[in-house]
Amino acid sequence: MPSEIAHFLIFGYEIENFPGRGIIEAIGEGIEVDDSDVAVLCHLCSVEERNNNLILRHGRPELHHAQSLILKDEIKTFEEDGIQINLIHSRGIDGFLLLKGGVSGHITDSDPIHEGRAVIEVMPIVQKRMTDASRKTASVLNRYLIWCHQKLSSHRINKERMAANVLPVNALVTQRAGKKRRLAPFKEKWGLRGLSISSGAIYWGLCHGLGIDTVKVRDTGSVEDDLKDRLRVAKDARDYDFIHVHTKMPDEAGHTKNPWYKKEVIEAIDRAMSIAVNEIIPDTEVLLVVTADHSTASSGSMIHTGETVPLTMVGKYVRRDKVGEFNEISGAGGGLGIVRGKELMYLILNFLDRAKLRGLMDTPVDQPYYPGNYKPLKL
Repeated sequence: MPSEIAHFLIFGYEIENFPGRGIIEAIGEGIEVDDSDVAVLCHLCSVEERNNNLILRHGRPELHHAQSLILKDEIKTFEEDGIQINLIHSRGIDGFLLLKGGVSGHITDSDPIHEGRAVIEVMPIVQKRMTDASRKTASVLNRYLIWCHQKLSSHRINKERMAANVLPVNALVTQRAGKKRRLAPFKEKWGLRGLSISSGAIYWGLCHGLGIDTVKVRDTGSVEDDLKDRLRVAKDARDYDFIHVHTKMPDEAGHTKNPWYKKEVIEAIDRAMSIAVNEIIPDTEVLLVVTADHSTASSGSMIHTGETVPLTMVGKYVRRDKVGEFNEISGAGGGLGIVRGKELMYLILNFLDRAKLRGLMDTPVDQPYYPGNYKPLKL
């Protein structure tokens, strides 16, 4: 799982309703997006022409900020067959493509990710029932990507790089198209007013779409201090029923493929959790849940891996089992069992003493919490 889909499941939503990372990250970055627009993640890269294909040489080349802006400006706008494509800068070599004009988000990626592989032809997604809009969107996006390669290859910045025996930054690749979807607000779905204390546009954008308030924080480089500060904010957030406290650092450490660095990060998080142990758990009205959104291995070529993650819950209604350590192996033998998808939210309602007895209906829509936002009988 990537973080955005894993969080979508953690918050209790069905995977088939996920709107796409491109759209939620664009919204998280504050980009204005219309309901009919498609947002796609994109970034500059280095390719070479071989056998009429574009072969990825360097997926994420180093490039000065000013040069990145200049190259992006060169391929900023494109229009064909009534579809408009606008490239919006985010940071470094990264950006967003905003597609307008009868477009579909049901298209494949063009980024092959692994160097030495050919850039992928964008195609309609078969499982999403191919439409004229998805075919047209894919076709125009392919022509735009070819045009980008032609424009960037002839740019003076890349001619200078090649003269200096440095790989040119001469292509754009895309990932994870998305389009807005109507989703039940978190408060309406689970009866809990939600708050997220997190850093990163994907969490801010996802929470915005689900009606979860956000406290936008930044990673300072001190894993322990950052998490302690976020836990203190959570402790004082008395107007909320469900508070999501997030740190991205174990994931970032895993991506370095350095297990010793990941060990340091986990130890820093352990120290920061003293705030939870000493200041939050003593409040018997609080249910503390500790888990991860996915595994990030410190070896191998996969971006994330698919093993189960540990989960612990502490609260006055939670059964106490005999597991004494919080890790992937020990946790699997605990009293919670193996939890999948939105089962987590049902467990949370159960251990908050808020779950509804099946069959009771106090609202027209069958909700899992009790009491619901019912309509009183008027005399």
